[in-house]
Amino acid sequence: MTLLRASAGTDTVPSPATSPLEGKALLDKARSLGNRPEDQIARGCGYVGPSGRVLKKSFYRALVAAKGYSLPSASSNSSLSRGRQAEFRTRVHGNGNLLIGQAYTRRMGLEPGQEFRIELHRETGSIWLLPVEGEGPAS
Repeated sequence: MTLLRASAGTDTVPSPATSPLEGKALLDKARSLGNRPEDQIARGCGYVGPSGRVLKKSFYRALVAAKGYSLPSASSNSSLSRGRQAEFRTRVHGNGNLLIGQAYTRRMGLEPGQEFRIELHRETGSIWLLPVEGEGPAS
């Protein structure tokens, strides 16, 4: 019974709000939780994703904005929100395999299970993938 009362006491971090706090409300709440670890402060201010993961970057950005500083938004610079970009380079792995990643297959509109015939062109050093037509084996 004592454990249940302790967990319901005022010493615990409040459950996250339905929407993340901003502005003065965020600053006041963060100040009131100032003696706690950063994760608990962010969680108490409502910066928690649907999976329960603490959204630290969003929390820190909101704190900076609440203090009156402006940061460039991620939408103004589209390359920030895209993740890794295709380099159009690959190398032969130690086992002799040559990997073509998902970024390239997606760009080409290729679907899992599609079959291709491989043509090697030594003169140009190129490899061509030709779609297999029909159901019979390619000769």
